[in-house]
Amino acid sequence: MLETVKYLIGSPGPSGFGSKSNAEQVTENSDLRSLTAIITGATSGIGAETARVLAKRGARLVLPARSLKAAEDTKARIVSEFPDADVMVMPLDLSSLTSVRNFVAHFHSLRLPLNLLINNAGKFAHEHAISEDGLEMTFATNYLGHFLLTKLLLKTMIETAEKTGVQGRIVNVSSSIHAWFSGDVISYLASISRNNKSHYDATRAYALSKLANVFHTNQLARKLQQMGANVTVNCVHPGIVRTRLTREREGLLTDIVFFLASKLLKTIPQAAATTCYVATHPRLHNVSGKYFADCNEAVTSKLGSNSTQASRLWAVSEFMLTRGPKAAFDLLNHLHF
Repeated sequence: MLETVKYLIGSPGPSGFGSKSNAEQVTENSDLRSLTAIITGATSGIGAETARVLAKRGARLVLPARSLKAAEDTKARIVSEFPDADVMVMPLDLSSLTSVRNFVAHFHSLRLPLNLLINNAGKFAHEHAISEDGLEMTFATNYLGHFLLTKLLLKTMIETAEKTGVQGRIVNVSSSIHAWFSGDVISYLASISRNNKSHYDATRAYALSKLANVFHTNQLARKLQQMGANVTVNCVHPGIVRTRLTREREGLLTDIVFFLASKLLKTIPQAAATTCYVATHPRLHNVSGKYFADCNEAVTSKLGSNSTQASRLWAVSEFMLTRGPKAAFDLLNHLHF
């Protein structure tokens, strides 16, 4: 009850910020003019505000997007507000592993440094769908696409940190909804990736993908530490906000639900605050493998902190990248992994 009251009044936590803080406030003292950032999902909502504020602080932005027109519109809005902003738009469909590889090849060809990687893009697939690689669409977009993107960009991030002495940061945008998932992660993923519509629940699939983001963060933090890399990774819950994620469910019922929940909803600038805080604030130097909400460190679900399950998903993800999801599920079924 006390936590709810603190949230509603925006009481600041140990960081000095709280639920009512916005992205401009948490970056007020940040000078990002020497930094390059990739932000996925920056064409609307939280991602667009994150991009706008980082551009305001001087960062060079690379905005990958499935819709180049939407990305160009975002770029135009940023440049109209900040004429000196350096913003590049590049094609990327996170649900396609081929598209991810093509994007990274294109980015590497530009020989740019990379200081910040913000894995923000999210999809909530109300209707059951399978990606071109044979994976349930929400999981493919929210998790595996970002898993591969991060894996392929990591060398550049580590090299940039070594050359500049500036610590690299990866931010995975998760959600408190990750706590809604229970059960066996791999079994459910295999079930909904085999065109089994009868087992598909849109909310559970979304929760699974966000739990996977938490797992990814925890495992990657351990690996970066083992490597001695000057790069951190953390994940965030941005808060409850009405964004384009709900666009497939517009209507009276949605309007009523959001009206009733309006006291709990954040504005988009408030929702972007935690991402911007974790990506830029000096207080978080050397902080890695943590979960943040309302610009303060928070606690994941019990399953979210299970390192065995996180390691298991990592191994399956690596196998998917080399052999494909179908081969991975077939092998796991045979081995009862």
